[in-house]
Amino acid sequence: MGSGPEEVWLAAWASGGRSNEERKRNKGEETLCWIKLRSMGGCMSSMSSKPIVGSTIRSVGAPRGETKSTNDGGKDKPAALVSDSATASKADSNPSPSKAFEDLKISSQLRKFTFNELRSAASNFQPDGLLGEGGFGCVYKGWIEKYGTAPVKPGTGLTVAIKMLSHDRIQGHKEWLAEVNLLGDLRHPNLVKLIGYCIEDDQRLLVYEFMQRGNLENHLFRRSLDLPWSTRIKIALGAARGLAFLHEEAERRVIYRDFKTSNILLDADFNAKLSDFGLAKAGPEGDKTHVTTRVMGTFGYAAPEYVMTGHLTPRSDVYSFGVVLLEIMTGRRTMDKRRPAREQNLVEWARPYLGKKRQFYRIIDPRLHGNFSVKGAQKVAELVQACVGRNAKARPLMSEVVAVLKPLVDLNDIASSSASFRAMTKERAASIAASPTMESHTRQPKRSISRGSSPYLQPMRSLSPGSEP
Repeated sequence: MGSGPEEVWLAAWASGGRSNEERKRNKGEETLCWIKLRSMGGCMSSMSSKPIVGSTIRSVGAPRGETKSTNDGGKDKPAALVSDSATASKADSNPSPSKAFEDLKISSQLRKFTFNELRSAASNFQPDGLLGEGGFGCVYKGWIEKYGTAPVKPGTGLTVAIKMLSHDRIQGHKEWLAEVNLLGDLRHPNLVKLIGYCIEDDQRLLVYEFMQRGNLENHLFRRSLDLPWSTRIKIALGAARGLAFLHEEAERRVIYRDFKTSNILLDADFNAKLSDFGLAKAGPEGDKTHVTTRVMGTFGYAAPEYVMTGHLTPRSDVYSFGVVLLEIMTGRRTMDKRRPAREQNLVEWARPYLGKKRQFYRIIDPRLHGNFSVKGAQKVAELVQACVGRNAKARPLMSEVVAVLKPLVDLNDIASSSASFRAMTKERAASIAASPTMESHTRQPKRSISRGSSPYLQPMRSLSPGSEP
């Protein structure tokens, strides 16, 4: 399959900052990456011959009834922003069992499951139990003993989400190890709980707590019922606390590296928890200012200086948080080709309005109908501006972000009663009347989109063999 225009453009963008010589040297590898990416199908259950591609499935952690299509162009799949030329054989990416156990640092808090136990817990991995497609494989709903590993009857015991590594994912084992080694030792109310794991022959599975309300992406962009402003701020605060813990409080400081709406899961009370730690990296130690690594993440969320240099810092996560906060504020995706050219990149479109008290109303999600706090929205706009600033060192710490967001939850100065908001609403209505297509993309139409033609520029995680990401 040939590369389309957006694929060619992304490959060039991902190699930014390198010399022509380096680009020539790496051209073959980048082309190979794209061939692999575009030839991959959707997730297929190892227990069923029925392919999942093209079917409608539920998102990770979503309750029955919250659906998503796997044909949305991989919007919630991490992007391949590959920047180095290190290569390794496929055999190296699928290590022997003995080598796998050497790399595995097992936390005493984790339960070890057998494959048969998890297969029974997930009702033989049947398609009707599929919750979604995660960063490296399929996720199924299952039921296990509350304090053990044995499977129980559906609807009893402890409800869990079981993530299974796809056997053809070259990078998958390293990501599986990262999840077990990092998340196994981390416990925080705003991090999804890793309950246990399975490593048996070539099988790699992870068992998480089940999150009843799915992910933030679904609620912002797919659900018919819109999130109230207070709930949006609650979610943003919870996610900020999760990042602050990773950056500043955890015994081993962690850079998350793939912060985005689809990785923010929600429990029954809309408490936010970060999930999918496959790309997470240990932060710099001692007098080091950054970690040098392959550029990986999701297009639109990755900090520009990280993309250009491969230098990863906690401020890279702060930028990503600013992008998500802007999505929460505007109800728009970070990248959306359905919009007019000047509005496709959310950060660049919104940047001129963020610091202006009389103009920030223009970027507030119109579906809120003025039911938001004026002071709260102003603070959020200022916070977004600070987080997505081009000078990485000037971005705030996540603990400072938490301090700004915390008092915003209880503000009740509603914008609809503000004269400024009413004036802006009239102006917007007049603009729409003059140009009916101006805001015709506020809500995404609910229709299937084939792979390779997605209006969202968020390609998949790199599958190319290479050095430790």
